[in-house]
Amino acid sequence: MDIKDIGKDLDRLVKIDPKELIPLPHPYDDPSFEPPIRELSDEQKMRYEASLDGIVAIGIQRPKTRQEEETLIGRFLSGLEKLLSPENNWTFLQPLYHSLEYCVKCQLCNDSCPAYIASGKKEIYRPTYRPEILRRIINKYIKKRSGLVLKLTNSDIELNWQLIARLGELAYRCTLCRRCAQTCPLGVDNALISHEIRKIFSQEMGIAPKELHESGTMQQMKTGSSTGITPKAFANIIEFMEEELEEKTGKSIKIPVDREGAEILLIHNAGEFMSWPENTMAFAIIFDAAGIDWTLSSDLAGYDAVNYGVWYDDIQLARIARRHAEIAKALKVKKINVGECGHAHKAMIVIADRVLTGDLNIPRESALPILADIVLNERIKLDPSRNNFHVTLHDPCNMVRLMGIVEPQRKILKKICPQFREMEPHGVENYCCGGGSGFAIMQSMNFPDWRNAVSGRIKLKQILEVFSDIISPDIKKYVCAPCSNCKGQIRDIFNYYHVFERCNILYGGLVELIVNAMEDMKQPFIEWEWR
Repeated sequence: MDIKDIGKDLDRLVKIDPKELIPLPHPYDDPSFEPPIRELSDEQKMRYEASLDGIVAIGIQRPKTRQEEETLIGRFLSGLEKLLSPENNWTFLQPLYHSLEYCVKCQLCNDSCPAYIASGKKEIYRPTYRPEILRRIINKYIKKRSGLVLKLTNSDIELNWQLIARLGELAYRCTLCRRCAQTCPLGVDNALISHEIRKIFSQEMGIAPKELHESGTMQQMKTGSSTGITPKAFANIIEFMEEELEEKTGKSIKIPVDREGAEILLIHNAGEFMSWPENTMAFAIIFDAAGIDWTLSSDLAGYDAVNYGVWYDDIQLARIARRHAEIAKALKVKKINVGECGHAHKAMIVIADRVLTGDLNIPRESALPILADIVLNERIKLDPSRNNFHVTLHDPCNMVRLMGIVEPQRKILKKICPQFREMEPHGVENYCCGGGSGFAIMQSMNFPDWRNAVSGRIKLKQILEVFSDIISPDIKKYVCAPCSNCKGQIRDIFNYYHVFERCNILYGGLVELIVNAMEDMKQPFIEWEWR
C-alpha cells in the first residue's frame, strides 16, 4: 500500500488475516486456536469510518453531506496549521518539528514496533507511515501559509475526507510506546506525531474516543474519577478497605485521608479501587509498617491519578494536571507520589512540567524508588520463601523507557522472589503490553479484538517464552505488572487466549508481592487462584 494511495476510494485498505499474524509459541502453535477478529455489521460500516483496516477505534461517524466533509477537512487543515505555530503549540513544537524534519527514511525503526511486527508487517502499521502522510500534506497544503517546507518529502497526495479519517484511525494504531524513537539514530519520535494527529482530531474537530474523552477526562472533572467514583463513594471504599485490612492482617490500619502537611500525597489510578483493591490496600500496609508520613485526598479528582488527556488533548491534560497540583498545594504536602500507573507517571511527572509553573510545580515522584528504599533497607521484615512461585516482570513503557526507572522494581523482585526471571528483551527495550495510549480501556466495536490479536501479541509471546520451560498448567507462574493499565491489558489478553486455563499464569502488581512476603502476615495477602 503506497502512501499516495491512502486517500483512494476503497472499501478497506488492509485486511487483518489471523494466518499472517506472527506465530505464537507453544501451547498456541495450533492455528485452529486463533481467536477471530470480528467483522463489523453492515449497519456499523454504514455509520462509522472503517475503511482503513475494518477496525473501529475512535468511532468516526461518516459525514452525511459533502458540505460536512468540507467543513471537517477545513478544520483539519486549520488544526495542522496550529500544530506548526509557536503561539498554539509551544509545548510540543520543537520536538514535533525535529521529528517531521529529520527522518531520513532509513526504516530502522520498523522492527521495533510491536504492532507492525505482530500484524505480519502490514505497511500501514509501519512507524514512519503516519508521519510521511502528514509531511506530504504539509508540503502540499500548508507550506504556503506556514512557511514550513519539509525536506526529502514528496507532495503526491490528494487530500479528501477518506484520507483524513483513515489518518485519524491510524493514529490509534500506535500505542505511543516510543520504542521506535529509542531505535532512531536521530531521535525522531513517530509516537509524538501520532499524538499530535490525535490532538488535531480532538481539539479542532471534536473527535476523540468516548472512553478517553467523554467517559474519561470529562467524567473525571465532573464526578471525581474516570471510573465514576464520587468523593462519597471514595469514602465508602476507604472504609471497606480498612475493614478488609483488619480481617486480612489482624491489624487496625487507618488509611490517612486529607491529612494536612503530610510528607507525601499518594495518588492511585482509580481503576485500582474498582478492579484491584488489593493494590491500594498493599500500599497502606507497607507505608504503615515502614512509618511513612503519607495521605490520600478525597477532593474531586484528588484520588484518581488518571489523566487521559496525555494521550489525545493538551487542554484536558492541563486541566487535570493543574487540579492535582492545586489539591497537593491545599493539603500542604511536600510532594506527590504516583502509584502503580504508567500513564499517570508520564502525565503527572514528565508532561506536567510543561504546564505547571510557579508554586504549582510541586515535586512529583514515582512510588517505585520509595518502595525499593523500604524493601532494600529492611524497613519491614520480609520472608522471600513466601513468594515460592515463578515470577517475571513486565516493564511499563512510561515508567521505564520514558523515565528510566529500571532498577528499583528489579531489586525488589530479586530480593523477595527467589524464582524471578527476566523477559527478553527487558528494561528500556521492553515491548509495550499493547494497551498503552488509552487502548486498554477502549472497548468500541471490534477494536478489542485488534488490540488483543495485534498490538498485544508480542507481549503475550514474551510471557509465553519466558515461561517456556515451565509452561505446564501444573506449575504456578506470575506476571508482575506495576501499572494499572498494563494489568487491564494483560487481563484482556489472558482472557482472549485462555492463558490461565492453558498455562496457569496469573498477573498482578508489585506491592502485592511485597506484602505477600511480609513475615508478620498470618496468611497470604492475596488469595491465589492457582490450582
